[in-house]
Amino acid sequence: MVGLGIRTRETGATATLQGQEKPVIRSLTGGELTLENTVSGVGFNAIDLLYASLTACLVMSARIAARKLGLIERISAYEVQVSGEKTEQEPYRITRFDVQFRITGDLSETETHELAEMAEAMCTVSNTLKANADVTIST
Repeated sequence: MVGLGIRTRETGATATLQGQEKPVIRSLTGGELTLENTVSGVGFNAIDLLYASLTACLVMSARIAARKLGLIERISAYEVQVSGEKTEQEPYRITRFDVQFRITGDLSETETHELAEMAEAMCTVSNTLKANADVTIST
């Protein structure tokens, strides 16, 4: 029997900021995103990217969970929305993440809840946020 390993890809990002221009984020794999750094501007800011990372991980984990639970054929769409609460004083941080799962398909409320719980338990981003990971700085 052939063993199945976890597939991985290179990960990482670099942010650059030139003068008064908007910050640009580049992924190690070549993706690029310009950050919005004004209050009224349209686009992602750094906090949006944190929420986006959690939503992306959870929605992909939900599909994996559906496959593991044998529910995938009964689901037509997955949607995860994340918002949160940020402190008003320093040190600034997100103190709570509010996550809303919306699964379109023929599932009971119990199945939907089980799928959401399993997705959250396997999501690397969620697990990292709960684990209080170390941040190391070098110059």
